[in-house]
Amino acid sequence: MKRLQTICRSIMAVLLMTTALATVAADLAKLQRQAEAGNAKAQYNLGVMYDRGEGVPKDKSQAVKWFQKAAVQGHADAQLNLGLMYYIGKGVVQDNKQAFKWVQKAAAQGHPQAQTNLGGMYGFGEGVPQDYKQAFNWFQKAAVQGYANAQTNLGLMYYNGEGVPQDKSQAIKWWQKAAVQGYTDAQVKLGAMYYFGKGVPQDYTQAIKWWQKAAVQGYTDAQVKLGAMYYFGKGVPQDKSQAVQWYEKAAVQGLASAQYNLGNMYYYGRGVTRDYQEAFKWHKKAAVQGHADAQLNLGVMYHDGKGVAQDYTQAVKWYEKAAVQDHAKAQHNLGLMYANGEGVSQDKSQAIKWYKKAAAQGNLSARIGLEAITKPAATDDLATLQKKAQAGNAKAQFILGVSYAKGKSVPQDDVTAYVWFNMAAAQGYSILWRDLVKQQMTAAQIEVAQRRSRKCQQSNYQNC
Repeated sequence: MKRLQTICRSIMAVLLMTTALATVAADLAKLQRQAEAGNAKAQYNLGVMYDRGEGVPKDKSQAVKWFQKAAVQGHADAQLNLGLMYYIGKGVVQDNKQAFKWVQKAAAQGHPQAQTNLGGMYGFGEGVPQDYKQAFNWFQKAAVQGYANAQTNLGLMYYNGEGVPQDKSQAIKWWQKAAVQGYTDAQVKLGAMYYFGKGVPQDYTQAIKWWQKAAVQGYTDAQVKLGAMYYFGKGVPQDKSQAVQWYEKAAVQGLASAQYNLGNMYYYGRGVTRDYQEAFKWHKKAAVQGHADAQLNLGVMYHDGKGVAQDYTQAVKWYEKAAVQDHAKAQHNLGLMYANGEGVSQDKSQAIKWYKKAAAQGNLSARIGLEAITKPAATDDLATLQKKAQAGNAKAQFILGVSYAKGKSVPQDDVTAYVWFNMAAAQGYSILWRDLVKQQMTAAQIEVAQRRSRKCQQSNYQNC
Protein backbone atom coordinates (compact mmCIF):
# COMPACT_ATOMS: atom_id res chain seq x y z
CA MET A 1 0.00 0.00 0.00
CA LYS A 2 3.05 2.21 -0.17
CA ARG A 3 1.63 4.13 -3.14
CA LEU A 4 -1.04 5.59 -0.84
CA GLN A 5 1.44 6.80 1.74
CA THR A 6 2.00 10.35 0.57
CA ILE A 7 -1.70 11.07 0.33
CA CYS A 8 -2.84 9.49 3.56
CA ARG A 9 -0.04 10.88 5.68
CA SER A 10 -0.56 14.35 4.32
CA ILE A 11 -4.02 14.30 5.90
CA MET A 12 -2.61 13.23 9.21
CA ALA A 13 -0.12 16.06 9.13
CA VAL A 14 -2.40 18.95 8.20
CA LEU A 15 -5.88 18.15 9.42
CA LEU A 16 -5.41 19.87 12.76
CA MET A 17 -4.68 23.07 10.93
CA THR A 18 -7.81 22.82 8.79
CA THR A 19 -10.36 21.94 11.44
CA ALA A 20 -12.87 24.73 11.91
CA LEU A 21 -12.53 26.83 15.05
CA ALA A 22 -15.98 28.22 15.69
CA THR A 23 -15.26 30.35 18.74
CA VAL A 24 -11.68 31.54 18.34
CA ALA A 25 -12.80 35.11 18.96
CA ALA A 26 -15.05 34.22 21.92
CA ASP A 27 -14.34 35.37 25.44
CA LEU A 28 -11.74 32.94 26.77
CA ALA A 29 -13.02 32.98 30.32
CA LYS A 30 -16.54 32.17 29.14
CA LEU A 31 -15.23 29.37 26.93
CA GLN A 32 -13.26 27.89 29.82
CA ARG A 33 -16.32 27.98 32.08
CA GLN A 34 -18.39 26.19 29.45
CA ALA A 35 -15.66 23.62 28.90
CA GLU A 36 -15.25 22.96 32.61
CA ALA A 37 -19.01 22.61 32.86
CA GLY A 38 -18.85 19.74 30.36
CA ASN A 39 -19.83 21.47 27.12
CA ALA A 40 -18.27 19.23 24.44
CA LYS A 41 -18.14 21.91 21.76
CA ALA A 42 -16.40 24.32 24.14
CA GLN A 43 -13.97 21.60 25.18
CA TYR A 44 -13.14 20.87 21.58
CA ASN A 45 -12.64 24.55 20.70
CA LEU A 46 -10.45 25.07 23.75
CA GLY A 47 -8.35 22.10 22.64
CA VAL A 48 -7.91 23.67 19.21
CA MET A 49 -6.88 26.98 20.79
CA TYR A 50 -4.21 25.25 22.90
CA ASP A 51 -3.04 23.29 19.86
CA ARG A 52 -2.62 26.44 17.79
CA GLY A 53 -1.63 28.83 20.55
CA GLU A 54 -4.51 31.18 19.75
CA GLY A 55 -5.61 33.25 22.76
CA VAL A 56 -3.62 30.95 25.04
CA PRO A 57 0.00 29.76 25.15
CA LYS A 58 0.52 26.83 22.79
CA ASP A 59 0.31 23.66 24.88
CA LYS A 60 -0.11 20.30 23.16
CA SER A 61 -0.75 18.42 26.42
CA GLN A 62 -3.59 20.82 27.25
CA ALA A 63 -4.93 20.36 23.73
CA VAL A 64 -4.96 16.59 24.28
CA LYS A 65 -6.68 17.02 27.65
CA TRP A 66 -9.58 19.00 26.19
CA PHE A 67 -9.88 16.88 23.04
CA GLN A 68 -10.11 13.84 25.33
CA LYS A 69 -12.94 15.41 27.37
CA ALA A 70 -14.93 16.23 24.25
CA ALA A 71 -14.11 12.93 22.57
CA VAL A 72 -15.52 10.79 25.38
CA GLN A 73 -18.79 12.69 24.92
CA GLY A 74 -18.89 11.63 21.29
CA HIS A 75 -17.69 14.85 19.63
CA ALA A 76 -16.50 13.58 16.22
CA ASP A 77 -14.01 16.37 15.46
CA ALA A 78 -12.49 15.95 18.90
CA GLN A 79 -12.26 12.19 18.43
CA LEU A 80 -10.50 12.68 15.13
CA ASN A 81 -8.08 15.27 16.53
CA LEU A 82 -7.35 13.13 19.56
CA GLY A 83 -6.60 10.24 17.24
CA LEU A 84 -4.26 12.44 15.22
CA MET A 85 -2.47 13.61 18.36
CA TYR A 86 -1.81 9.97 19.24
CA TYR A 87 -0.79 9.22 15.63
CA ILE A 88 1.71 12.07 15.46
CA GLY A 89 2.75 11.94 19.10
CA LYS A 90 1.86 15.52 20.02
CA GLY A 91 1.16 16.17 23.69
CA VAL A 92 1.00 12.44 24.25
CA VAL A 93 3.18 9.39 23.66
CA GLN A 94 2.84 8.25 20.04
CA ASP A 95 0.48 5.27 19.93
CA ASN A 96 -1.02 3.93 16.69
CA LYS A 97 -3.52 1.72 18.50
CA GLN A 98 -4.94 4.66 20.42
CA ALA A 99 -4.91 6.68 17.22
CA PHE A 100 -6.89 3.96 15.47
CA LYS A 101 -9.36 3.72 18.36
CA TRP A 102 -10.31 7.40 18.27
CA VAL A 103 -10.21 7.84 14.49
CA GLN A 104 -12.51 4.83 14.20
CA LYS A 105 -15.01 6.39 16.61
CA ALA A 106 -15.17 9.54 14.49
CA ALA A 107 -15.37 7.54 11.27
CA ALA A 108 -18.30 5.51 12.63
CA GLN A 109 -20.19 8.80 12.95
CA GLY A 110 -19.75 9.44 9.22
CA HIS A 111 -16.89 11.94 9.52
CA PRO A 112 -15.31 11.87 5.99
CA GLN A 113 -11.84 13.00 7.06
CA ALA A 114 -11.80 10.38 9.80
CA GLN A 115 -13.02 7.75 7.36
CA THR A 116 -10.20 8.65 4.99
CA ASN A 117 -7.60 8.49 7.74
CA LEU A 118 -9.04 5.18 8.92
CA GLY A 119 -8.71 3.84 5.37
CA GLY A 120 -5.09 4.92 5.39
CA MET A 121 -4.42 3.15 8.68
CA TYR A 122 -5.92 -0.06 7.32
CA GLY A 123 -3.90 0.37 4.15
CA PHE A 124 -0.62 0.72 6.04
CA GLY A 125 -1.46 -1.66 8.86
CA GLU A 126 -0.96 1.06 11.48
CA GLY A 127 -2.68 0.31 14.76
CA VAL A 128 -4.55 -2.52 13.06
CA PRO A 129 -3.61 -5.48 10.81
CA GLN A 130 -3.22 -4.39 7.19
CA ASP A 131 -6.45 -4.94 5.30
CA TYR A 132 -6.90 -3.50 1.81
CA LYS A 133 -10.59 -4.39 1.68
CA GLN A 134 -11.24 -2.41 4.85
CA ALA A 135 -9.14 0.43 3.46
CA PHE A 136 -11.23 0.42 0.30
CA ASN A 137 -14.43 0.31 2.36
CA TRP A 138 -13.56 3.42 4.39
CA PHE A 139 -12.21 5.37 1.44
CA GLN A 140 -15.46 4.63 -0.38
CA LYS A 141 -17.58 5.87 2.53
CA ALA A 142 -15.77 9.20 2.49
CA ALA A 143 -15.62 9.38 -1.30
CA VAL A 144 -19.38 9.15 -1.76
CA GLN A 145 -19.65 12.14 0.56
CA GLY A 146 -17.56 14.10 -1.94
CA TYR A 147 -14.32 14.13 0.04
CA ALA A 148 -11.65 14.68 -2.62
CA ASN A 149 -8.76 13.05 -0.79
CA ALA A 150 -10.77 9.87 -0.30
CA GLN A 151 -11.85 9.94 -3.93
CA THR A 152 -8.21 10.12 -4.97
CA ASN A 153 -7.27 7.20 -2.72
CA LEU A 154 -10.23 5.19 -3.95
CA GLY A 155 -9.08 5.80 -7.50
CA LEU A 156 -5.62 4.54 -6.56
CA MET A 157 -7.07 1.34 -5.15
CA TYR A 158 -9.00 0.73 -8.35
CA TYR A 159 -5.90 1.56 -10.40
CA ASN A 160 -3.65 -0.81 -8.45
CA GLY A 161 -6.27 -3.49 -7.84
CA GLU A 162 -5.85 -3.32 -4.07
CA GLY A 163 -8.90 -4.39 -2.07
CA VAL A 164 -10.93 -4.44 -5.27
CA PRO A 165 -10.47 -5.86 -8.80
CA GLN A 166 -8.31 -3.57 -10.92
CA ASP A 167 -10.46 -1.20 -12.95
CA LYS A 168 -8.84 1.80 -14.62
CA SER A 169 -12.15 3.24 -15.75
CA GLN A 170 -13.25 3.37 -12.11
CA ALA A 171 -9.92 4.94 -11.19
CA ILE A 172 -10.53 7.65 -13.78
CA LYS A 173 -14.09 8.16 -12.54
CA TRP A 174 -12.97 8.88 -8.97
CA TRP A 175 -9.96 10.95 -9.96
CA GLN A 176 -12.24 13.01 -12.17
CA LYS A 177 -14.56 13.68 -9.21
CA ALA A 178 -11.63 14.85 -7.07
CA ALA A 179 -9.99 16.76 -9.92
CA VAL A 180 -13.04 18.92 -10.63
CA GLN A 181 -12.92 19.96 -6.98
CA GLY A 182 -9.43 21.29 -7.59
CA TYR A 183 -7.59 18.48 -5.81
CA THR A 184 -4.10 18.68 -7.30
CA ASP A 185 -2.98 15.09 -6.77
CA ALA A 186 -6.04 13.82 -8.61
CA GLN A 187 -5.51 16.33 -11.40
CA VAL A 188 -1.94 15.08 -11.90
CA LYS A 189 -3.05 11.45 -11.91
CA LEU A 190 -5.88 12.16 -14.33
CA GLY A 191 -3.47 14.00 -16.61
CA ALA A 192 -1.14 11.00 -16.55
CA MET A 193 -3.98 8.69 -17.61
CA TYR A 194 -4.61 10.87 -20.65
CA TYR A 195 -0.89 11.17 -21.36
CA PHE A 196 -0.30 7.42 -21.42
CA GLY A 197 -3.75 6.48 -22.74
CA LYS A 198 -4.64 4.29 -19.77
CA GLY A 199 -8.39 3.76 -19.43
CA VAL A 200 -8.98 6.56 -21.92
CA PRO A 201 -7.75 7.30 -25.45
CA GLN A 202 -4.35 8.99 -25.37
CA ASP A 203 -4.91 12.74 -25.46
CA TYR A 204 -2.02 15.14 -24.80
CA THR A 205 -4.39 18.13 -24.82
CA GLN A 206 -6.39 16.66 -21.95
CA ALA A 207 -3.18 15.76 -20.13
CA ILE A 208 -2.04 19.37 -20.38
CA LYS A 209 -5.44 20.64 -19.28
CA TRP A 210 -5.29 18.76 -15.98
CA TRP A 211 -1.59 19.31 -15.35
CA GLN A 212 -2.11 23.02 -15.98
CA LYS A 213 -4.84 23.13 -13.34
CA ALA A 214 -2.52 21.56 -10.77
CA ALA A 215 0.49 23.57 -11.90
CA VAL A 216 -1.16 26.94 -11.37
CA GLN A 217 -1.88 25.84 -7.81
CA GLY A 218 1.85 25.39 -7.29
CA TYR A 219 1.97 21.59 -7.51
CA THR A 220 5.58 20.88 -8.45
CA ASP A 221 5.06 17.51 -10.12
CA ALA A 222 2.52 19.09 -12.46
CA GLN A 223 4.80 22.04 -13.17
CA VAL A 224 7.71 19.85 -14.25
CA LYS A 225 5.39 17.71 -16.38
CA LEU A 226 3.98 20.81 -18.03
CA GLY A 227 7.50 22.05 -18.68
CA ALA A 228 8.32 18.78 -20.42
CA MET A 229 5.23 19.09 -22.62
CA TYR A 230 6.35 22.53 -23.77
CA TYR A 231 9.91 21.30 -24.23
CA PHE A 232 8.90 18.43 -26.51
CA GLY A 233 5.89 20.15 -28.07
CA LYS A 234 3.36 17.53 -26.98
CA GLY A 235 -0.21 18.85 -26.93
CA VAL A 236 1.11 22.39 -27.35
CA PRO A 237 3.42 24.11 -29.84
CA GLN A 238 7.02 23.53 -28.80
CA ASP A 239 8.16 26.44 -26.65
CA LYS A 240 11.38 25.97 -24.71
CA SER A 241 11.10 29.35 -23.01
CA GLN A 242 7.77 28.20 -21.55
CA ALA A 243 9.46 24.97 -20.51
CA VAL A 244 12.07 27.01 -18.64
CA GLN A 245 9.37 28.99 -16.85
CA TRP A 246 7.58 25.88 -15.59
CA TYR A 247 10.78 24.09 -14.64
CA GLU A 248 11.81 27.16 -12.68
CA LYS A 249 8.52 27.33 -10.79
CA ALA A 250 9.06 23.78 -9.57
CA ALA A 251 12.80 24.23 -9.09
CA VAL A 252 12.48 27.16 -6.70
CA GLN A 253 10.19 24.97 -4.59
CA GLY A 254 13.00 22.43 -4.31
CA LEU A 255 11.93 19.70 -6.76
CA ALA A 256 15.18 17.97 -7.73
CA SER A 257 14.03 16.78 -11.17
CA ALA A 258 12.99 20.34 -12.07
CA GLN A 259 16.31 21.72 -10.83
CA TYR A 260 18.13 19.19 -12.97
CA ASN A 261 16.03 20.05 -16.04
CA LEU A 262 16.54 23.76 -15.46
CA GLY A 263 20.28 23.21 -15.12
CA ASN A 264 20.31 21.48 -18.50
CA MET A 265 18.38 24.33 -20.10
CA TYR A 266 21.02 26.80 -18.92
CA TYR A 267 23.90 24.47 -19.81
CA TYR A 268 22.79 24.01 -23.42
CA GLY A 269 21.12 27.41 -23.85
CA ARG A 270 17.68 26.01 -24.56
CA GLY A 271 14.87 28.49 -24.06
CA VAL A 272 17.29 30.75 -22.20
CA THR A 273 20.70 32.30 -22.78
CA ARG A 274 23.46 29.77 -22.11
CA ASP A 275 24.85 30.35 -18.64
CA TYR A 276 27.22 27.77 -17.14
CA GLN A 277 27.13 29.39 -13.71
CA GLU A 278 23.34 29.13 -13.56
CA ALA A 279 23.57 25.58 -14.87
CA PHE A 280 26.06 24.73 -12.12
CA LYS A 281 23.83 26.36 -9.49
CA TRP A 282 20.76 24.32 -10.38
CA HIS A 283 22.61 21.05 -10.93
CA LYS A 284 24.18 21.42 -7.51
CA LYS A 285 20.80 22.01 -5.85
CA ALA A 286 19.51 18.79 -7.41
CA ALA A 287 22.74 16.91 -6.77
CA VAL A 288 22.73 17.56 -3.03
CA GLN A 289 19.26 16.00 -2.96
CA GLY A 290 20.70 12.81 -4.43
CA HIS A 291 19.63 13.26 -8.06
CA ALA A 292 22.08 10.96 -9.87
CA ASP A 293 21.93 12.66 -13.28
CA ALA A 294 22.57 16.02 -11.65
CA GLN A 295 25.48 14.55 -9.69
CA LEU A 296 26.99 13.29 -12.94
CA ASN A 297 26.56 16.68 -14.61
CA LEU A 298 28.05 18.45 -11.62
CA GLY A 299 31.05 16.15 -11.86
CA VAL A 300 31.42 16.95 -15.57
CA MET A 301 31.28 20.68 -14.85
CA TYR A 302 33.99 20.38 -12.21
CA HIS A 303 36.06 18.27 -14.58
CA ASP A 304 35.71 20.68 -17.49
CA GLY A 305 35.78 23.87 -15.41
CA LYS A 306 32.46 25.09 -16.73
CA GLY A 307 30.56 27.42 -14.38
CA VAL A 308 33.09 26.65 -11.65
CA ALA A 309 36.85 26.45 -11.24
CA GLN A 310 38.21 23.17 -12.60
CA ASP A 311 38.59 20.70 -9.74
CA TYR A 312 39.23 17.02 -10.47
CA THR A 313 38.85 16.08 -6.81
CA GLN A 314 35.33 17.50 -6.77
CA ALA A 315 34.62 15.80 -10.08
CA VAL A 316 35.57 12.45 -8.55
CA LYS A 317 33.39 13.18 -5.50
CA TRP A 318 30.26 13.79 -7.55
CA TYR A 319 30.92 11.00 -10.04
CA GLU A 320 31.17 8.62 -7.10
CA LYS A 321 27.89 9.82 -5.57
CA ALA A 322 26.12 9.03 -8.84
CA ALA A 323 28.11 5.85 -9.42
CA VAL A 324 27.03 4.26 -6.14
CA GLN A 325 23.45 4.79 -7.35
CA ASP A 326 24.33 2.56 -10.34
CA HIS A 327 24.51 5.42 -12.82
CA ALA A 328 26.42 3.77 -15.67
CA LYS A 329 27.91 6.91 -17.22
CA ALA A 330 29.10 8.11 -13.80
CA GLN A 331 30.66 4.71 -13.19
CA HIS A 332 32.49 4.99 -16.51
CA ASN A 333 33.69 8.51 -15.72
CA LEU A 334 34.85 7.44 -12.28
CA GLY A 335 36.75 4.53 -13.83
CA LEU A 336 38.36 6.94 -16.27
CA MET A 337 39.47 9.23 -13.42
CA TYR A 338 41.15 6.27 -11.70
CA ALA A 339 42.68 5.12 -14.96
CA ASN A 340 44.16 8.56 -15.64
CA GLY A 341 44.92 9.49 -12.04
CA GLU A 342 42.80 12.65 -12.20
CA GLY A 343 41.58 13.90 -8.80
CA VAL A 344 42.61 10.58 -7.29
CA SER A 345 45.71 8.41 -7.20
CA GLN A 346 45.98 6.33 -10.35
CA ASP A 347 44.57 2.92 -9.54
CA LYS A 348 44.11 0.30 -12.24
CA SER A 349 42.08 -2.02 -9.99
CA GLN A 350 39.62 0.76 -9.13
CA ALA A 351 39.39 1.74 -12.78
CA ILE A 352 38.60 -1.86 -13.72
CA LYS A 353 36.05 -2.12 -10.89
CA TRP A 354 34.03 0.89 -12.09
CA TYR A 355 34.44 0.09 -15.78
CA LYS A 356 33.03 -3.38 -15.10
CA LYS A 357 30.00 -1.96 -13.26
CA ALA A 358 29.25 0.41 -16.12
CA ALA A 359 29.94 -2.20 -18.79
CA ALA A 360 27.52 -4.61 -17.11
CA GLN A 361 24.81 -2.02 -17.75
CA GLY A 362 25.72 -1.82 -21.43
CA ASN A 363 27.87 1.30 -21.36
CA LEU A 364 29.92 1.06 -24.55
CA SER A 365 32.63 3.50 -23.45
CA ALA A 366 33.20 1.49 -20.28
CA ARG A 367 33.52 -1.74 -22.24
CA ILE A 368 36.10 -0.08 -24.45
CA GLY A 369 37.92 1.38 -21.45
CA LEU A 370 37.96 -2.02 -19.80
CA GLU A 371 39.32 -3.64 -22.92
CA ALA A 372 42.01 -0.98 -23.28
CA ILE A 373 43.16 -1.14 -19.66
CA THR A 374 43.38 -4.93 -19.64
CA LYS A 375 45.24 -5.21 -22.97
CA PRO A 376 49.04 -5.39 -22.75
CA ALA A 377 50.62 -2.06 -23.62
CA ALA A 378 52.40 -1.78 -26.95
CA THR A 379 56.19 -2.06 -26.72
CA ASP A 380 56.96 -1.69 -30.42
CA ASP A 381 57.78 1.63 -32.05
CA LEU A 382 55.38 2.98 -34.65
CA ALA A 383 57.35 1.68 -37.63
CA THR A 384 57.49 -1.86 -36.22
CA LEU A 385 53.81 -1.69 -35.31
CA GLN A 386 52.97 -0.61 -38.86
CA LYS A 387 54.97 -3.52 -40.33
CA LYS A 388 53.27 -6.04 -38.06
CA ALA A 389 49.82 -4.61 -38.90
CA GLN A 390 50.55 -4.87 -42.61
CA ALA A 391 51.73 -8.44 -42.05
CA GLY A 392 48.29 -9.27 -40.68
CA ASN A 393 49.01 -9.18 -36.94
CA ALA A 394 45.58 -8.45 -35.39
CA LYS A 395 47.00 -7.18 -32.10
CA ALA A 396 49.23 -4.70 -33.96
CA GLN A 397 46.24 -3.59 -36.07
CA PHE A 398 44.22 -3.00 -32.92
CA ILE A 399 47.00 -1.05 -31.18
CA LEU A 400 47.57 1.00 -34.31
CA GLY A 401 43.87 1.84 -34.30
CA VAL A 402 44.14 3.02 -30.69
CA SER A 403 47.15 5.16 -31.61
CA TYR A 404 45.23 6.94 -34.36
CA ALA A 405 42.07 7.25 -32.24
CA LYS A 406 43.94 8.90 -29.37
CA GLY A 407 46.57 10.71 -31.43
CA LYS A 408 49.45 8.88 -29.75
CA SER A 409 52.72 9.12 -31.74
CA VAL A 410 50.62 9.96 -34.81
CA PRO A 411 48.18 12.73 -35.72
CA GLN A 412 44.67 11.95 -34.44
CA ASP A 413 42.69 10.44 -37.33
CA ASP A 414 39.31 8.76 -36.78
CA VAL A 415 39.10 7.46 -40.35
CA THR A 416 42.44 5.63 -40.17
CA ALA A 417 41.62 4.43 -36.66
CA TYR A 418 38.35 3.00 -37.97
CA VAL A 419 40.18 1.17 -40.78
CA TRP A 420 42.64 -0.57 -38.44
CA PHE A 421 39.97 -1.39 -35.86
CA ASN A 422 37.92 -2.87 -38.68
CA MET A 423 40.84 -5.06 -39.78
CA ALA A 424 41.43 -6.24 -36.19
CA ALA A 425 37.71 -6.91 -35.71
CA ALA A 426 37.67 -9.09 -38.84
CA GLN A 427 40.25 -11.29 -37.11
CA GLY A 428 38.29 -11.61 -33.88
CA TYR A 429 39.02 -8.43 -31.95
CA SER A 430 36.12 -6.56 -30.37
CA ILE A 431 34.16 -4.18 -32.56
CA LEU A 432 33.65 -1.79 -29.63
CA TRP A 433 36.52 0.56 -30.44
CA ARG A 434 35.51 0.72 -34.07
CA ASP A 435 31.92 1.54 -33.16
CA LEU A 436 32.97 4.16 -30.62
CA VAL A 437 35.09 5.93 -33.24
CA LYS A 438 32.20 5.63 -35.68
CA GLN A 439 29.94 7.58 -33.30
CA GLN A 440 32.28 10.58 -33.67
CA MET A 441 32.43 10.46 -37.47
CA THR A 442 30.30 12.11 -40.11
CA ALA A 443 28.46 10.05 -42.70
CA ALA A 444 31.01 11.11 -45.30
CA GLN A 445 33.92 10.01 -43.10
CA ILE A 446 32.27 6.64 -42.48
CA GLU A 447 31.85 6.11 -46.20
CA VAL A 448 35.53 6.90 -46.78
CA ALA A 449 36.61 4.62 -43.91
CA GLN A 450 34.56 1.71 -45.21
CA ARG A 451 35.92 2.19 -48.74
CA ARG A 452 39.48 2.25 -47.38
CA SER A 453 38.72 -0.85 -45.30
CA ARG A 454 37.71 -2.78 -48.40
CA LYS A 455 40.85 -1.65 -50.23
CA CYS A 456 42.99 -2.53 -47.19
CA GLN A 457 41.59 -6.04 -46.98
CA GLN A 458 41.79 -6.62 -50.73
CA SER A 459 45.46 -5.52 -50.77
CA ASN A 460 46.26 -7.86 -47.88
CA TYR A 461 46.76 -4.84 -45.54
CA GLN A 462 49.30 -3.13 -47.83
CA ASN A 463 47.10 -0.25 -49.00
CA CYS A 464 45.21 0.93 -45.90
